[in-house]
Amino acid sequence: MITTPLTAEFVHGAMNLEVVDRGVRPHRLPRLVRERFADQQLRLMEAQPSGVRVAFVTTARRVSLEVHATRVTYQGIKRARGALDFVIDGAFHGSHVLAHGDFTELNLGTGTSAFTPGESDHVLVEDLVAGEKTVEIWLPHNEQADLIALHTDEPVRPAPPTGPVWLHHGSSVSHGSNATSPTRIWPVVAARRAGVRLRNLGFGGSALVDPFMARVMRDTEADVISVKLGLNVVNLDAMRLRSFVPAIHGFLDTIRDGHPTTPLLLISPLHCAIHENTPGPGAFDPATLGTGTVKFIATGDPDDVKNGRLTLEVVRQALEEVFASRSGDAHLHHLDGRALYSAADARRHPLPDGLHPDTDTHLLIGERFSEFAFGAQGIVSGLAHRHNA
Repeated sequence: MITTPLTAEFVHGAMNLEVVDRGVRPHRLPRLVRERFADQQLRLMEAQPSGVRVAFVTTARRVSLEVHATRVTYQGIKRARGALDFVIDGAFHGSHVLAHGDFTELNLGTGTSAFTPGESDHVLVEDLVAGEKTVEIWLPHNEQADLIALHTDEPVRPAPPTGPVWLHHGSSVSHGSNATSPTRIWPVVAARRAGVRLRNLGFGGSALVDPFMARVMRDTEADVISVKLGLNVVNLDAMRLRSFVPAIHGFLDTIRDGHPTTPLLLISPLHCAIHENTPGPGAFDPATLGTGTVKFIATGDPDDVKNGRLTLEVVRQALEEVFASRSGDAHLHHLDGRALYSAADARRHPLPDGLHPDTDTHLLIGERFSEFAFGAQGIVSGLAHRHNA
């Protein structure tokens, strides 16, 4: 087998690679942001390579990726392991669940934690068809993954990036929470259907209209941009209406400083029953701790809405008004998140934990978004064709 160290040319969708003892670690935010602005939650989330993939061209029939995962677990709560998804010439080939790696287990009752080291995974695929092909290995969306080496039975070369760049920012739903593998999270579903190149800035618990995030987006290459904001602001009880509206304007203004005419889509929250009319903060439902399936609840007082506290209904109305007030921006678009996942959808596809969609619902959301944004009548229809012309 030929061993190939993984350099930036092989890794698509990451902001940069950090050299670590084992190999390289993909990051989705720049080093300065990680060191100066990111809290512990965001540092954890940005190191989980949601939407990041290793891409190469080869005639190999046997391919193995050596990777060392690090994850966080919660005592008494079942969480799906990360996986590597193999895509060959654009077609899904198989998903391989990781078996090893380090983990830190948190006890939500006591607040204590325990670290357990583990071994690296060697994920082998040995049934690839003969001939030259493009291989993409999508990295786990829900675990940190240090890339050690790529092993193949024939030489490889980096796959050239193709297609327009879609830059997306959102919360844990955009990060991929509750989906079972990396190509099944809704932004990847949408990107693969549309033939666009995803840069996913979906970060669990961290879509908080932060100015530094807007500056990252301002300075990042993009052919189309989307921002899905509101859920984290509500479930962290992070703002009041008075501060939320100018923060959204400032966020959009900053993006426009670097992308004055790029199609920009403002997306309001999906339906989420616990926060539709009840403010945050959100919390784990204590009745479900220790049951293996945790659920979330909203703990705020609905009567406080009159004092400026936010619910999803309030946020959606505010975002509609922000969009209407920026009518001079012909390239700004708005999407009510309930067009992607509504109350009616919730009856057919309930959120398992009250907050995050399951894999089938990620597929539904991704297909709907792809049609709205990139379909024949979409806001940027024909983008891929124009980009490749």
